[in-house]
Amino acid sequence: MSIGGKLRKVVASFACWLLLAVAQLSPALAQAPAYIGSQACAACHEDAASAWAGSHHALAWTRPGPDTVVADFDGTEFSHKGMLARFRIEDGAYYVTVTETDRSQRDYKVHSVAGIAPLQQYLLETEPGRLQSFDVVWDVEKKRWYHLYPDAELPPGDGLHWTGPYKNWNGRCAECHATGFEKNYAPATRSYASTQAEIGVGCEACHGPGEAHAAWAEAPESYDRDGFPGLTASGLVIDFAKGGQATEIEQCAGCHSRREPVEDSSPLPGTPFHDSYRLSLFREGLYHPDGSILDEVYVYGSFLQSRMYRQGVTCSDCHEPHATTRIAQGNALCVQCHSPAGNPRFPTLRKALYDDPSHHFHEQGSEGAQCASCHMVERVYMGIDWRSDHSFRVPRPDLTETTGAPNACTDCHSDRQASWAAAELESRFPESRYRGPHFSEAIAAGREEPSSVVDLLLEIADDAQEAGIVRATALDLLGPVANATIAERSAARLGDADPLVREAAVALQRGAPPVERFERLRPLLGDEFRTVRIATARALLDLPVAYMPPPIADSLQRAMAEWRRSLAAKADFPETQMAIGGLALVLRQGPAAAAAFREAARLDPQQLDAWIMTVRILATLGKIDDAKRTLDDAISFNPGNKTLEMMQPQLSSSTDQ
Repeated sequence: MSIGGKLRKVVASFACWLLLAVAQLSPALAQAPAYIGSQACAACHEDAASAWAGSHHALAWTRPGPDTVVADFDGTEFSHKGMLARFRIEDGAYYVTVTETDRSQRDYKVHSVAGIAPLQQYLLETEPGRLQSFDVVWDVEKKRWYHLYPDAELPPGDGLHWTGPYKNWNGRCAECHATGFEKNYAPATRSYASTQAEIGVGCEACHGPGEAHAAWAEAPESYDRDGFPGLTASGLVIDFAKGGQATEIEQCAGCHSRREPVEDSSPLPGTPFHDSYRLSLFREGLYHPDGSILDEVYVYGSFLQSRMYRQGVTCSDCHEPHATTRIAQGNALCVQCHSPAGNPRFPTLRKALYDDPSHHFHEQGSEGAQCASCHMVERVYMGIDWRSDHSFRVPRPDLTETTGAPNACTDCHSDRQASWAAAELESRFPESRYRGPHFSEAIAAGREEPSSVVDLLLEIADDAQEAGIVRATALDLLGPVANATIAERSAARLGDADPLVREAAVALQRGAPPVERFERLRPLLGDEFRTVRIATARALLDLPVAYMPPPIADSLQRAMAEWRRSLAAKADFPETQMAIGGLALVLRQGPAAAAAFREAARLDPQQLDAWIMTVRILATLGKIDDAKRTLDDAISFNPGNKTLEMMQPQLSSSTDQ
C-alpha cells in the first residue's frame, strides 16, 4: 500500500475516534419538528410569501432552468490564461465543457445555480455528491462571462483551483444557501452525501422547521404542546418578538458574517450565534486596523462595532426580511431616525438636520450628499459585487497615514491627500469628538510587533466603552507574546460579559503557570456558550486529567468532546486537518498527526507547513523512505521551493546514519 493509502486509513480511523468520543459524551438532542417546505407556509402567510418569492433569499440556490438561469448558454465561450469554458444547452439541460491549462477536458452538466444578481454562479458536480463553484460566472448587468480571479493562474492541482477545497459548495457555501442543510462528509471515503430540506433560503431557514407550527395552525385547540417540548405557544422553535434584538440579529448573523462553523449542518433557528459559530476578529487580511472592511467579511462583524448596534437597532429597522430589500431608498432610510424629529425608540439620539449641505457639504442630491457615501463606504467583492460597510463610522482621514486604513473622503477625492481631508473636517467640524487617540493605532502597531503595545492593547481590552469585537481583537493580538504577566493582567476578562472577549482571554492563559491556568479557566468549562468552552478545552489540553477532581475532569472531557466534534465536522477543510494534526501531536499520536498533516497537504498542495510537518514526523518515526516519497510529492507540487529542497540532504544524511 502506498504512503498516501496508509495515511488515509490512519486519518479515517482518527476521525472515527473523534466522532466516537462525541457519541460517548454528547447528550441526546430533544426531538425537533420536521421541515415541511416553504410552499406549506404560503397558504396562511400570503403577504410574506409573495414578498419572499423572487427575493435574493428565494433565489440563493435553485435548479437550472429557463426561469432561473440568466446567463447566455447558447454556444458561448470564455477563455482565461489557457483555460477554456464552452457553454451550451442540450435537451433542456445546461452544460459546461472545461478545457484546463494542462489540456485535460471534461464535460459537466450544470447541477444548480447560485444567486441572481449582480452575478450568477454555476455549480458543477465533479464526482457524485461533490459540488464545486465554477470560477467563470455571469455578470447580470453587463451580460457577459467573467472570471472571479482575473489575475490568478490556478492550474488543476492548485488548492485554489475551482475544483479544490476552498471552492467546495458542500463545505463552504451550501449551509447559507439552503434550508435545513446537512453536509454529511465521510472522511474515510472523502465523499459527501449532503442533504437539505429545501434549496434556497426558505421560510424555515429563519423561522425553523414548521411541522409543529402547521399542526397548531390547523387545530390550535387540540394542538399537543407536549409532543414538541420547548417550542413557542404556536409551535415555533424561535420567538423573534420575545427574543428582541439579539435573537433577530444573531439569526441573520449565522450567514451574514465571516465565521467558522462549529457543526456540519445548519443550526436550529434560535440557537445562539456563539454556540454555532466562531466569529472572525480584526485579523490582518480581513479587516483594516480600524475595523473597516477589507476582505469579504459580510455584515455582522462590522455591525457589532457600531453605535447603532449598541443602541438596539436591528436588521429589520432597515431591511425588509422577506423581500430582502431596504425599507426605504437613499437618505430616506437614514432620516427615519437621523432627523430633527428623531425616533422615539432611541431617545438618546441627537436630533438634528443631517440631510442638508450644512452637514454633508455637498450639492443636495449628489453622490457626495448620500449618507452612505460617507458613513457606509463600499468595497467590491467577486469582481462586481459592491457591499457596504455596516460599522457606520465617521470618516477619520487623520488616521489614514498612521494606520493605513482608508477613509471615505479620499475614496471619492482620490486626487487629494488624507491630510487635506483631515484639515477640511477639522475646519468644518471644529468641536467634533472624532479626533485624537483611536484603538486602530494600537491594533496597527500590534500587527507589526505586539510586544511594543502590550499596555495599550490591554487598556483597549479593559475599556467597556469599546465594542466587544474590538476588545477581543486587542487580546487576540497578544497571543504570540503571551506570558505569565499578560495572562495575569488579562485574567479579569475571563469574566467579561461578551463571549468574544472571554474566548480571546482564554487563549492568553496559556502563558500562565499550569496551576494558575487551571484555576482561572476551570469555571469556563461550564460557560454559557460553546465557543468559549471549546477555547477553554484547547487551553487545558496539555494538563493531566488524572489529577483533576472528577467533576472538573468530567466537565473538561465534555468540553473536549465538543472541540473534537467541531473538528470532525470540518474534516474536509485543510485548516482543520492542520488543527487535528496539532491535537494528535499533543496526544502523542505520531501516525495520526502525520496522517492529518498529509491530508491537509492533499487538500491544499500549496500548504507548505503541512508537507513539512508530515516529512518531519515520518522521519522521527523512522519511516525515512516514506518521508522521502512525501518530500518528493511536496516538491512536485511546489517546484523550486527552497525550504523543501533544503530538507532533501537532511533526509539523505538520516539514511546514511
